[in-house]
Amino acid sequence: MAAYLQWRRFVFFDKELVKEPLGNDGAAPTAAPASGPAVSKFLCLPPGITVCDSGRGSLVFGDMEGQIWFLPRSLQLTGFQAYKLRVTHLYQLKQHNILASVGEDEEGINPLVKIWNLEKRDGGNPLCTRIFPAIPGTEPTVVSCLTVHENLNFMAIGFTDGSVTLNKGDITRDRHSKTQILHKGNYPVTGLAFRQAGKTTHLFVVTTENVQSYIVSGKDYPRVELDTHGCGLRCSALSDPSQDLQFIVAGDECVYLYQPDERGPCFAFEGHKLIAHWFRGYLVIVSRDRKVSPKSEFTSRDSQSSDKQILNIYDLCNKFIAYSAVFEDVVDVLAEWGSLYVLTRDGRVHALQEKDTQTKLEMLFKKNLFEMAINLAKSQHLDSDGLAQIFMQYGDHLYSKGNHDGAVQQYIRTIGKLEPSYVIRKFLDAQRIHNLTAYLQTLHRQSLANADHTTLLLNCYTKLKDSSKLEEFIKTKSESEVHFDVETAIKVLRQAGYYSHALYLAENHAHHEWYLKIQLEDIKNYQEALRYIGKLPFEQAESNMKRYGKILMHHIPEQTTQLLKGLCTDYRPSLEGRGDRETPGCRANSEEFIPIFANNPRELKAFLEHMSEVQPDSPQGIYDTLLELRLQNWAHEKDPQVKEKLHAEAISLLKSGRFCDVFDKALVLCQMHDFQDGVLYLYEQGKLFQQIMHYHVQHEQYRQVVAVCERHGEQEPCLWEQALSYFARKEEDCKEYVAAVLKHIENKNLMPPLLVVQTLAHNSTATLSVIRDYLVQKLQKQSQQIAQDELRVRRYREETTRIRQEIQELKASPKIFQKTKCSICNSALELPSVHFLCGHSFHQHCFESYSESDADCPTCLPENRKVMDMIRAQEQKRDLHDQFQHQLKCSSDSFSVIADYFGRGVFNKLTLLTDPPAARLTASLEAGLQRDLLMHSRRGT
Repeated sequence: MAAYLQWRRFVFFDKELVKEPLGNDGAAPTAAPASGPAVSKFLCLPPGITVCDSGRGSLVFGDMEGQIWFLPRSLQLTGFQAYKLRVTHLYQLKQHNILASVGEDEEGINPLVKIWNLEKRDGGNPLCTRIFPAIPGTEPTVVSCLTVHENLNFMAIGFTDGSVTLNKGDITRDRHSKTQILHKGNYPVTGLAFRQAGKTTHLFVVTTENVQSYIVSGKDYPRVELDTHGCGLRCSALSDPSQDLQFIVAGDECVYLYQPDERGPCFAFEGHKLIAHWFRGYLVIVSRDRKVSPKSEFTSRDSQSSDKQILNIYDLCNKFIAYSAVFEDVVDVLAEWGSLYVLTRDGRVHALQEKDTQTKLEMLFKKNLFEMAINLAKSQHLDSDGLAQIFMQYGDHLYSKGNHDGAVQQYIRTIGKLEPSYVIRKFLDAQRIHNLTAYLQTLHRQSLANADHTTLLLNCYTKLKDSSKLEEFIKTKSESEVHFDVETAIKVLRQAGYYSHALYLAENHAHHEWYLKIQLEDIKNYQEALRYIGKLPFEQAESNMKRYGKILMHHIPEQTTQLLKGLCTDYRPSLEGRGDRETPGCRANSEEFIPIFANNPRELKAFLEHMSEVQPDSPQGIYDTLLELRLQNWAHEKDPQVKEKLHAEAISLLKSGRFCDVFDKALVLCQMHDFQDGVLYLYEQGKLFQQIMHYHVQHEQYRQVVAVCERHGEQEPCLWEQALSYFARKEEDCKEYVAAVLKHIENKNLMPPLLVVQTLAHNSTATLSVIRDYLVQKLQKQSQQIAQDELRVRRYREETTRIRQEIQELKASPKIFQKTKCSICNSALELPSVHFLCGHSFHQHCFESYSESDADCPTCLPENRKVMDMIRAQEQKRDLHDQFQHQLKCSSDSFSVIADYFGRGVFNKLTLLTDPPAARLTASLEAGLQRDLLMHSRRGT
C-alpha cells in the first residue's frame, strides 16, 4: 500500500466561485475577480437541494420540493415539477438525453421511478416516457442508490434493506421491460455500477459490509463475492479505461479497486470518506479528517472546526495529490464541461479548472521533480518531442549536480529527438569517457549514428583499451544487426592499430579492398591475402588481382602465378575445398595481367606457355608477349645448345599461325632482335619476295638469290631481272649464276635480248662467252619466227586475193540460192522465204522470230558483231592515241597531261606482250582482212 502522507501535494487545479452571467450570451461558468469590485453576483442554487448529477451538457439537481433543475453552460437555471413531494435520486445518462429519477408523490406511498426524455416536451416540461414503482414487492423500504446502463437495457435500484432490483429490457417502455429482484441481503446497498466488457455486462453491488459482482447479460446471473467490507453512500465509483474500468470503493481506512472477478490494488487514504468520484484519470475524495489540517492556501480561520471537509484529487498512476482544498458542508461533486464543480450547502458552486499540462510540468520543473514530470507527461500522453524536452532538462539538472551517470541515462532517452552533438560536447572530457561511450552505444543500437559517431565510439573503446566491449560492438551475427558504418569502423580500427578487429569487420561485411589493404600494407601477410583473393567471387578476385598483383608477384611469385593461371582459365572460388566443380567456371582476360609480371620473366614465361597450351584461343597479346620473351631469351643466350633450342621454340611459335593478323608486329619483333630466320619466314608468309631478295643480296648469298628466284619467280617474274642486274654489277666471277638466270629468262621470255646485253655490259667479268649461247638461241628462235611469219603473210595474201575475187563476183554476177532447207529449223524451205548473200536461207516466220534486224543474217550476226567491235575498238584507240599525242606536243606542261590521262584510268590496264613482233604483225594483218571482208559483205547484202 502507498501511504497517504508520502504522496506529494500539488496545486494542479484553479479554484473559482461560479458567478451569475451578465446576460444570455451563452458564456461559460466564470468566477469573481481576485480583486476589485464585483461585477456580478455569485451563482446561488435553490435551497433544499438533495441530489445532483451531470451529463449531456448540464448539471442536474433535485430538491425537497419535488423539482428537477437544469443548469446548462450558459448558467440559465431552469426547472420543472417532477414529483409532488421530493426527489431522492437522479441518474443522467452520458450517451443519451435520458434522465432517470426516483421520488415521492405522496407520503407513505412507495417511491416512483420516472424516465424522462429530455429531447421531447410535454406542456413545456420534459416528456415522461415511463413511470413505475421502485419497490416490486409489498414490503416498504427506502431506495438507496440508482444506476442505468448506457445501452438503456439495464437499470438497477438498490434499497436499504439489502435488496437490488434489476430492470431488463428497454427501460423507457413498460411493455419491453421486466423487473426482478437480483440480490437480497442484510446490509443496506450503498453503491451500484454497470461495467461492459465486450458482450458481457457486469453489475457491481456494494453494501456497508461487502462487495459483489453479477453477470447480468446471461442467465442465472452468477455472483462473485469480491470483499467482506463495504462503504457508505456515494463512496463508490467506476473508473475510466485508464484504470481498466475498475470499481472503486472508498472505505474509511483504504480505497479499494476491484475487477469483476478479483480485488485489485488498494490505497491507504485516511479520513472518513463522504464522497468518491472519478474525473479524467483522477480519484476525487471528499472526507472529514479531524487529525490533519490543510496547509497553506487551504488554511482559514475556521480550520479547526470539525464541520470542515477536505477534497483531495489523487493521481493514482503517478502517486501524487493533484489538488487539496477545504470546503464547508459539501453536497456533491460533479464533472462537466471539462471541469469539476463542488456544490456546498450554502448553494454556492465552486469550479475546479485543471491547469494545462505545460503549466503542471513547469511547476514540477521548478521543484526539480523531473521523474514525476516524466510520469505525468506519459500519463497525459504527451508527444515524443515533449518527453524528449523533459528528459533533456532532467539530464541538464543531473549534469549540473555532478551526477554524470544519471545525466547520461536521461540523455539516452532523448535519442532521436535531441541533436547528439549537444550531449557529446558535455562528455568529451577524458574523465567522462565512460558516459560518452554509453551514450554512443545506445545511439548506434538505435541506428541513428553517423560516421563521426562511429569514429568517436571506437576511439573511446581504444582509449579505454576495452577489447571486450570493442569485440561485442563489432561482432554482430548478421548484417541487419549492424548499427554503424562498417567502413568508418574499419578505418578507425586500422588507424588505432587494432588490425585483427578491422580484418574481422572487413571479412564479415565483404569489404574486400580494406581486408587486402590491411593484410598487404600493415600486416604484410601476403600468403593470407592471396588465399583470401582465391575465395572471392570472380569479379572481385579479378579486380583485386589487377590492383595488388604486382605486390603479390614481388613477394610470392609462384603462388601468385598459380592463382593467375586458374583465374584466366577456369576460375572457381576456393570455399575451403567445398567449391562446386560441376558449375562452369569464369575466365578472365589473360592479356590484362601481363604487366603484373614486369620484373618476373621466369614466371611470365610459365604463365604465357600455360595459357597458350591450355587455352589456344587466348588473346593475341599472349602470343605477342610470348614471342618477344622467347626472342629476348634467344638473343641473350650464350650457350649454343640452349640457344638452338630457343631458336626452335621461336620458329615453332611463328609457324603456329597466331600472327597472321599481326604480321607487322611479329616482323618488327624479329627485326628488333635480329632474328633473321624469323624475318625470312615472315617475308615469305607475307609474300614479300622483294624483301627476301634484298636480304640475300645484302648478305651476298648468291645461291640463295637464285633459289629465291626459282621458288617465287612464277609469282613475281621481275625477281629474275633483279637477279640478273645484281649479278651484272658484281665484279666477282658469277658466270655460273648469270648463266642460270639467263636460262630462265630465255625460257620464260622475260627480257628482250638487247636489254640483257645492256644489263651485262656493266660487268667487266661477263665476257661474250657468258651470253653466247643465249644470243645464239635467241637469234635461232627469231629466225624461225620470221620464217613462220612470212609463211603466214603469204597465206593471208592468198586468202585476201580470193576474198576480193568473191566480192567482185558478188558485185558483177548473179547469186543463185540453191538451199533447200531453213538454216534455223532445218526444215524444207517454203515460200515465203528470206535469202542472204552469205548463202543462208530462212523461212520468213523463222527469220522474223530470230532476227534482230532486217539487214543482218541471224547466223552470221554474232561473228560479224565481234569483228565490228574489234574494228570499233581499234578506231577508238587510234583516236585516243592521236589525241594524246597531239595534247602532249602542244602542252607546255607535259606532266599535267600525263597525270590527267592517268586520272582517267587510261593506263590502268597493263598488258604484257610476249608474242614476237612477227606474230603481232600477222595478227594486225588478219584483223585488216576480216574488216575488209565484213565491209564487202555488208555492201553485198
